[in-house]
Amino acid sequence: MIQAIIGAVLIGLSLGIFGSGGSILTVPVLLYLVNMPANLAIASSLLIVAFISLFGGLLSARKKIVSWPHVWLFGIPGMIGAYAGAWGGAAVDSRIQLLVFVVLMAIASVMMWRGRSTTDTPKDVKVIRVVIDGLLVGAITGFVGVGGGFLIVPALVLLGGVPMILAIGTSLMIIALKSFVGFAKYYSALSAQGYEFDWTIIAIISVAGIAGSYAGAWIGARLPRQKLQKAFAVFLILMAIFVLSQSVL
Repeated sequence: MIQAIIGAVLIGLSLGIFGSGGSILTVPVLLYLVNMPANLAIASSLLIVAFISLFGGLLSARKKIVSWPHVWLFGIPGMIGAYAGAWGGAAVDSRIQLLVFVVLMAIASVMMWRGRSTTDTPKDVKVIRVVIDGLLVGAITGFVGVGGGFLIVPALVLLGGVPMILAIGTSLMIIALKSFVGFAKYYSALSAQGYEFDWTIIAIISVAGIAGSYAGAWIGARLPRQKLQKAFAVFLILMAIFVLSQSVL
């Protein structure tokens, strides 16, 4: 239980400091600190990510830094994609899911090392590309149990024409919507196979993750963000290698 809380705080700290990336730690925390089976870890990760993102998204909505038209423009295709991804994830060997997860961690590491290349200047909205991107990111979310904020924020800015100040809050609401849908599909499929979810662990990690995000926001405002982001990028690639060696090969 203590290990689960420590892991959850790390997830929240990352979300609070960087605005994204923390959810990609949820699966390893459940796998290696809680010793949860891979398929349950991926499914449970979606619900935890959904709760933490919803909380952050609602706070952003209170501050009026959420673009609701973009939440639905990106979120509805994202929910469809998440359902399809969860359907595929429930039907394949969990090692395939974890291999895709390792690749995604490596991509996230590179993107965090380079930093966001987006600007606050809105571009023209590319509706078709936003819908396609929503489907693809949703499918990734459902298949491997991550929020995908590091993919959604650039898409909102570069394809959706959303100013950066709105993109993070909007991203959190999108992540929450598609993560809830993805979890619902996993819950149906895994329950039918006789699996039982550990609701206590899910609740503890969700609450501790929310608390950690507050601490992360405080830390992020006081420490050099760029250096922290590069350090986290290195940590992600090391974690990807660990997951690959322990659970895939």
